[in-house]
Amino acid sequence: MFDKLMAAQQQAEEIKKRLDTISVFGEVEGGAIRITSTANKAITAIEIDEEFYKQADREELEELLLTAINKALTQADQVSATEMQAATKSMLGGLGGMFGS
Repeated sequence: MFDKLMAAQQQAEEIKKRLDTISVFGEVEGGAIRITSTANKAITAIEIDEEFYKQADREELEELLLTAINKALTQADQVSATEMQAATKSMLGGLGGMFGS
């Protein structure tokens, strides 16, 4: 039983490492602002089109940045949930013998 729990913990750590390698994006205004994040919700890049930046006022820019960041984080949540569901199915299949089934 202990071995299976250790294997499950190791698999969870492997998933976390894999999520660090997956990039997700949030864009607004047709790509004028683009946020890049890992699936572990670490923002890795913020890109703002120079022409858009010159024309935008501060309040508009702040609101659009929030929207783009939230889009990226939502995508990160979706990717993470998908990865965890797949791992959970795999782990449950391996743990089936633990409970006398």
